[in-house]
Amino acid sequence: MKATQKDFARGLPRGAEKAGIFFFCGPDEAGASAAAAKVIEALPDAGERVDMAGADLRRDPALLGDEARTESLFGDKRHILVRASGDEAHDALKVLIETGDVGAGEAAPVLVVATSATDKSRTAKLLEKRPDALVAMFYPPDLMTVAASVRAMADTAGLRLGGDLAERIARAAGLDVRLAQSEVTKLALYCDADPQSPKTASIGDYDAIGAATEEDGFQPVVNAVMGGELNRVSGEVKRMRELGLNPVGLLLALERRAAQLAQITAKLGPRGSFDNLGRGEKAQLGIFWKDERDIRHQLSRWHRRKLDRLIPRLVMVHRNLLSNSQAAELLLAQDLAEIARFAAKR
Repeated sequence: MKATQKDFARGLPRGAEKAGIFFFCGPDEAGASAAAAKVIEALPDAGERVDMAGADLRRDPALLGDEARTESLFGDKRHILVRASGDEAHDALKVLIETGDVGAGEAAPVLVVATSATDKSRTAKLLEKRPDALVAMFYPPDLMTVAASVRAMADTAGLRLGGDLAERIARAAGLDVRLAQSEVTKLALYCDADPQSPKTASIGDYDAIGAATEEDGFQPVVNAVMGGELNRVSGEVKRMRELGLNPVGLLLALERRAAQLAQITAKLGPRGSFDNLGRGEKAQLGIFWKDERDIRHQLSRWHRRKLDRLIPRLVMVHRNLLSNSQAAELLLAQDLAEIARFAAKR
């Protein structure tokens, strides 16, 4: 089965409850991850989550089937979440399907979030015609789309958003629906809101929970690192620690910028010029006027082959942060320095 980004914006696509394999791809890793979270939340018994890396499955394609058909320590249900790059999970999914077809037994639900892959990839072609699999591709959203998603999140949480608050939350989250959900959840707690007792939230309420905007939060770090500005990186890392910025949130902002640069590079092609992009095209690519100078500079630092190496690296860093939460800040600081040095190289 195939589904669209709009299908997931409305809820779960029709037939999703019958699928056991989900392949979420496209340049919007945040949207793909949010869709995976929505599927997991809708599982009748999600049970234990097992995280796997696409690189590990590429090395050992049988590993996925072994994990998917292994009971958890306490005999409970489980589901598998794979973070991959491109077609890294293709062979493992093929083995999982083939062994299932010859009677290997029921497998746990498998959800693959694949950056640098599309709905035309080998993996998508393997799955799209199967009734027990679902493929969906996600594109970076624009401001209005994320603001609409924020309003939907708020409605679910029992929040009424006044004025341009939904748009402000969307901007502060860098158009990342996962960060936006976190902000809505905090705001609902602050306002003591729930679906049975809805509350109206104001911009003053949002200011009171101390939500950092991109300008005074993640974005200066992202620009220093992606711009290869080595003289600024140490100062930004120090500021990151002083402000107590969430390492995973910062990495998500970095992932979004990398995905945005990859999308712009694909749009321009080998001979295109950033200067030739029209206002509508820039809006579609999520390029706001205040970011143009930084994005232009970063495009000169990151050609397509460098971006192809960066995106899998960010996936690996993401996995390391989640599995080493106590040392996340230190691990991220080290990786930020290495990425900045790589950006500085011509």
